[in-house]
Amino acid sequence: MRLVFAGTPATAVPTLEALLAHPVHEVVAVVTRPDRPAGRGRHVAASPVKETAAAAGVEVLQPGRPSEPEFVDRLRALAPDCCPVVAYGALLPPSVLTVPAHGWVNLHFSLLPAWRGAAPVQHAILAGDAVTGACTFRIEEGLDTGPVFGMLTTDIDPHETARDLLARLAVDGAGLMVATLDGIADGSLHARPQPADGVSLAPKLAVDDARVDWRTPALHIDRQVRACTPAPGAWTTFRGRRLKLGPVRGTDRQGLAPGELSAAGDDVLVGTGSATAVRLGSVQPEGRAAMPAAAWARGVRLTAGEHVE
Repeated sequence: MRLVFAGTPATAVPTLEALLAHPVHEVVAVVTRPDRPAGRGRHVAASPVKETAAAAGVEVLQPGRPSEPEFVDRLRALAPDCCPVVAYGALLPPSVLTVPAHGWVNLHFSLLPAWRGAAPVQHAILAGDAVTGACTFRIEEGLDTGPVFGMLTTDIDPHETARDLLARLAVDGAGLMVATLDGIADGSLHARPQPADGVSLAPKLAVDDARVDWRTPALHIDRQVRACTPAPGAWTTFRGRRLKLGPVRGTDRQGLAPGELSAAGDDVLVGTGSATAVRLGSVQPEGRAAMPAAAWARGVRLTAGEHVE
């Protein structure tokens, strides 16, 4: 099949690479979000998908909005049979959904209808799900409501961050997308409607969602920090300034009030709303690089009874 691939972040690259290497399907163009400032220097940078496509000599389309007439006209001229999508980052209007004969097929990182939305991996970890996965489905006007072609499942490791889990699903999902397109091409695969039960939503996590409330249980704090790693980044405040947090670990230490700090050797503990404290891993003070919590505690000369808030 003739394919126009749509995607933007590194998460989409494994699928694009798999399709570029496919002996039968042909990627005739790639759609990605416009270049934007990135990094500390805020220099304008191309998306990982654009870089991959350019290296392969594939035409790159970067509409500000996919409803732009020039983009719609170019898409029609390319005459794709199908448009696979992985984390493109913009809503597709009806004017483009009807262009490919086999529609737009999205790779979504949850077991639909669970966790429809922009942050399915983060919400699965935050909710304490033991199992998650990925689905391929045909995009329609509703939010992740289209009929499903294929699905894979995987266990969530109890210490896995959103970054770790998403990286695994991106690789495994690439194989699922290839198998889905193969099945569509030879007519052996047909999409089935999603179940009416089990719907949950996964909106993008905001910075405020990532602020740790030390009055909540240790288990919730552990999940929250892992779900927010790397983005938007879990945080708290110390002496009135923001302190970013890497993953924490549970302990059997008791006797600390919520937010109360205790440092001994390489251990920096924080009291929670549970009976037990959590152990900090890495932390990142404002304007500085991430560092082990013990090194940070020594640097700030932590005193007994101090708190994070």
